[in-house]
Amino acid sequence: MADKTLDDISGAMRDIDFCMLTTRREDGGMSARPMSNNREVTYTGDSYFFSDGDTDKVREIDADRHVALAFQGKASLLGQPGIFIAVEGEAELIRDKTSFAEHWTSDLDRWFEQGVDTPRLTLIKVHAGRVHWWDGGEEGEVRP
Repeated sequence: MADKTLDDISGAMRDIDFCMLTTRREDGGMSARPMSNNREVTYTGDSYFFSDGDTDKVREIDADRHVALAFQGKASLLGQPGIFIAVEGEAELIRDKTSFAEHWTSDLDRWFEQGVDTPRLTLIKVHAGRVHWWDGGEEGEVRP
């Protein structure tokens, strides 16, 4: 296994626009859906995603906080597939307008027309417990 730091991982994540958030359904199965990875944020082990609070993903997180995130970076010019990053962590549901404002960007207005005052707006915070990465022939793990 090679060594990369959390700063290295953060730098790679800046080039990744979307990730997949996986939650556990009530029946024990898994559900995954794309979520926007705000590239303007420096990754420190916590990821933040906005959602309508009346969704399956929010109900599933409310029942089981254990989630996973999957990221895939762009392929290189030399034909390498790019970096893959798998995050295992615990999610927290935040419904506080002050926290919303701290993480809000104008790009979100497309999805939430009333901004931080959008009814049922929920901020999903995923705190990483383990970050596993693959980059070309190398792989490793970071524990934030």
